[in-house]
Amino acid sequence: MSSVEDTQSLVGHLMELRDRLLRSLLSVLAVFLCLVYFANDIYSFVASPLIDKLPQGATMIATDVATPFFTPIKLTLVVSVFIAVPMILYQIWAFVAPGLYKHERRLVMPLLFSSSLLFYAGVSFAYFVVFPLVFGFFTAIAPEGVQVSPDIASYLDFILALFMAFGFAFEIPIAIILLVWGGVVEPADLSKKRPYIVVAAFIAGMLLTPPDIISQTLLAIPMCLLFEVGLFFSRFYRPRHETDGEETSQN
Repeated sequence: MSSVEDTQSLVGHLMELRDRLLRSLLSVLAVFLCLVYFANDIYSFVASPLIDKLPQGATMIATDVATPFFTPIKLTLVVSVFIAVPMILYQIWAFVAPGLYKHERRLVMPLLFSSSLLFYAGVSFAYFVVFPLVFGFFTAIAPEGVQVSPDIASYLDFILALFMAFGFAFEIPIAIILLVWGGVVEPADLSKKRPYIVVAAFIAGMLLTPPDIISQTLLAIPMCLLFEVGLFFSRFYRPRHETDGEETSQN
C-alpha cells in the first residue's frame, strides 16, 4: 500500500512540475509575442553604448544574409526570459513551498524577490556603467588605419555574456545567505576569509569579462561590496537544521 501511495505521490509531483514548467514557458512566450514587433528597436537600444563610441561614419555590419533578421529576434527572446524571471521564480516557489516549514517559507520568499532585483541590478550596471567605458576603451585603442565595424551577431554574443556575468555576480548576497542557512559556512568564517574573497573576485572578473583591466575591475569591486552585503544579512539567518529542530519540537 505504501508503495502505491509513493508512486501516486511521485506522479503527482511530476505532473505539478510539468505544469509549473509549462506556465513558465507560456509567460516567456507571452512576453516575447508582445515584444517581437519591436525587435529592431530593442536591438538598437542595446547596441547604443557601442554605436555612440564608434568613430564618425562607422557603423555595425552583418556578415551573414539572415543575421539582420535572426539577431534581433534572438535578443528579444533573451529579453523576454529576463522580464519573465519573476514569474519563473514564482513557479519555483510554488513548487517547493509545500515542502517547507512555515518559518522557511517566510525566509525563502524574500530571497526569491531579492534575487530578481539583484539580477536586474547587475544587468543594469553592465549596460549603463560598464559598456560605455569598455567600448570607449576598445574603440580608442584600434590601430591606425583599422575601421571599427563590429558584426551585430558577434556584438550580441559579447554583451549577453557580460549581462549574464554581471547578473549572476550580483547574486552573491543570496548565495552567501543560502550557504549560511544551509549550515555550510558561518559568517565568522567568511569574515576571516575576506582577503581570499577579494583575490577570488578579481580572478573571477578576469575570467568572466573581456581581457581589459576596466571591465575586470568594474566586476570585481561590486562583487567585493556585495560580499559584504551578503555577510551582513547572513547574520540574521540561522542554520536550517537548528530552526527545523525547534519547529519540529514545537509541533
